[in-house]
Amino acid sequence: MSDLDLQVPAAFDPFAEANAENSGAGTKDYVHIRIQQRNGRKSLTTVQGLKKEFSYNKILKDLKKEFCCNGTVVQDPELGQVIQLQGDQRKNVSTFLVQALIVKKEHIKIHGF
Repeated sequence: MSDLDLQVPAAFDPFAEANAENSGAGTKDYVHIRIQQRNGRKSLTTVQGLKKEFSYNKILKDLKKEFCCNGTVVQDPELGQVIQLQGDQRKNVSTFLVQALIVKKEHIKIHGF
């Protein structure tokens, strides 16, 4: 009977890595650039995780002027301040943030289809 107890494998949790505190999905040292689908072909690009020392309104103003799109800064209870831009601007925003020396390239995560 004791031989059977030793051969029973322990329960495996496939989501343990995703729920861990140090997983890459929710850490504060990454800047997450996501796309959200709206109606039909319309979409939003969201930028989350910038440091609080930066002025979100100034960054938004430069992004809007550079990419000829509209946008806003939204206060989210979980994520803090999030920049929203019209259209699929994921590649543009990532290159802008790297060239403006706001974020290093290895600290940017681009999500979406």
